[in-house]
Amino acid sequence: MSAPVKDVVVSEDAPSDLLLKKHADFIALYGVKKDDYEYCMTEYLRLSGMYWGLTAMDLLGQLERMDRQQVVEFVAGCQHDCGGFGASVGHDPHLLYTLSAVQILTLYDAVDAVNVNTLVEFVSNLQQPDGSFIGDKWGEVDTRFSFCAVACLKLLDRLPAICLDKATNFVLSCMNFDGGFGCRPGSESHSGQIYCCVGFLAVTGQLHHVNADLLGWWLCERQLPSGGLNGRPEKLPDVCYSWWVLASLKMIGRLHWIDKDKLRSYILACQDEETGGFADRPGDMVDPFHTLFGIAGLSLLGATELKMVNPVLCMPEDTLRRINLKIELLSS
Repeated sequence: MSAPVKDVVVSEDAPSDLLLKKHADFIALYGVKKDDYEYCMTEYLRLSGMYWGLTAMDLLGQLERMDRQQVVEFVAGCQHDCGGFGASVGHDPHLLYTLSAVQILTLYDAVDAVNVNTLVEFVSNLQQPDGSFIGDKWGEVDTRFSFCAVACLKLLDRLPAICLDKATNFVLSCMNFDGGFGCRPGSESHSGQIYCCVGFLAVTGQLHHVNADLLGWWLCERQLPSGGLNGRPEKLPDVCYSWWVLASLKMIGRLHWIDKDKLRSYILACQDEETGGFADRPGDMVDPFHTLFGIAGLSLLGATELKMVNPVLCMPEDTLRRINLKIELLSS
């Protein structure tokens, strides 16, 4: 006897249209209320929060509403002498926030505002003898960091700064029997890790190593009757997986394997009609994280009101064209 499917019920009166202006207003106001409890308590991920909000605004065609000079100066102030970036001024450098910094500066065509050479050195020094990457000096190994490393270097046109063969072999060692990937060899497959590993292979031109049909089947099985996607079996749907799963399917040429209309309806149902923004599930609290990935997911689904998003780097395609960056994907 199979276990009951964990899912949510989408109300018939849930939002069904994209509330563009409300989402732009939600993000624009988020950084203004600097005395709010929520803003203060999220300092530990400030740079990533800025990346989520600014990328969402750019996909909405509203980036000009944000203060470019203030953003660039803040990001530059988060760089350490070692080249890495902390989540905020005074926070320890970490590879996660270093990628966020590079993405933000690329959005604004302001990479020259920081020391790129020390940044590249910081990233390359985090590679381990087995090809893996640690996130910072404390030594945690995770395939997320492998993706962050090559994404940073690709955006800076400095991929040869690391040993790509060893890095690729480590990521491939994390591939599982179901076609998916985990955070380390032997770890269970998870949609977030799959996105990172498939993204890594896309950036490095190694997507041919992926069993697209096997992995595509595992990914499309993440869709639930509500239309939403979960991250692994027996979990509830979450709007953020509208990005991790959908982007992975796009990279391996299997986006057509899911019910796009049902997913679109689920994402739109997670909007807050009063405040703007997206939540993980209908009726929950909205936040910039789910707002970006809800918008990015809708962009991948072909929403014409939004800019086209790149499935590998979660950045607007027009930004990547400006810096002549192109990443080959698998065809369907």
